[in-house]
Parts: sequence; C-alpha cells; structure tokens
Amino acid sequence: MSAPTATHTGFRLVGIDHVPLTPLFELTDEQLRTRHAVRRIANASTGYPCRVSLEDAREGEELLLLPHAHHPVDSPYRASGQIYVRRGVQQRTLAPGEVPAYVTRRLISVRAYDAGHMMVAASVCDGPEVGDEIVARFADPDAAYVHLHNAKQGCFSCLVVRA
Repeated sequence: MSAPTATHTGFRLVGIDHVPLTPLFELTDEQLRTRHAVRRIANASTGYPCRVSLEDAREGEELLLLPHAHHPVDSPYRASGQIYVRRGVQQRTLAPGEVPAYVTRRLISVRAYDAGHMMVAASVCDGPEVGDEIVARFADPDAAYVHLHNAKQGCFSCLVVRA
C-alpha cells in the first residue's frame, strides 16, 4: 500500500455501497442465477478483488460474482460490468492518498470524467503508479471524478473522488 504523501492527498478511493448487496448472500444459488450472479469461494488470496472493501478476498472467503451498474449516468459512458463482493464487508473509504495493494498489484486503467459524465482523459499504468496518475488526472479542473478499472479484465475497480 502506498502511504499518503504531500503529492498524494488530493484524492480518496471509495468502495461501492454494501447495503443493496448484503441481502443477496441469503439467496439460494438458483435465485442468484436468475439475477445473473454466482457464489464463489476464493481458492487463493489474490484474484478476487472485492469492490466494497477494496481488498482481495482471502482464501476460503465467500464472494458473489455479479453484474453491477458502476456508472449509471445519462451519458454515452453509462456502464456496467462484473464485480466480486465479499460476504460481511462494509463500504470502505480510504484515507486521502491511500492506494491499497488491491490496486497496486494490478495493471490499472484510470478514467477521468467531467461533471456531465463525459470522459476527459484515460490512461493505463502499473498499479504502483496509480497515485501519480490520479494526481495528474485531477490536475485538470474539468475532472470531477475518476474511475479505476482492472485493465486486463476490464472490470470496474473503484471510484476516486477529490479529497
């Protein structure tokens, strides 16, 4: 995890809200399938990035793999995709400038959007460079928020807001 520094305090990573997802863990596997979701048990301590806790699941933890509208906006950039969510976790908001191993161990797509939800910049970088890349995106006054995506699988990772 990179520690906050003088150049990395202007942003904050935010996990997705756990409240609407928590009841899904009580559904049967058949009920999950009707929602295009599946239950998984992590068979390793990496490879199952939870979008609520902003941590990888540990081996043996229960998760759901489900579709999620991560950018439900009125713009051409409206988007949804697959996410993992761990049982029993709550929405996590990191300290200003904190970039966890959940991000730094992956190749990341950094996408900046303006207040009208139009993309104003995008780049791909190695995880350890993400903090610097977010700072560069927020140097543009038109950048209202940033999305991180796992570049290889293309799935949403988390929202980044100005701190």
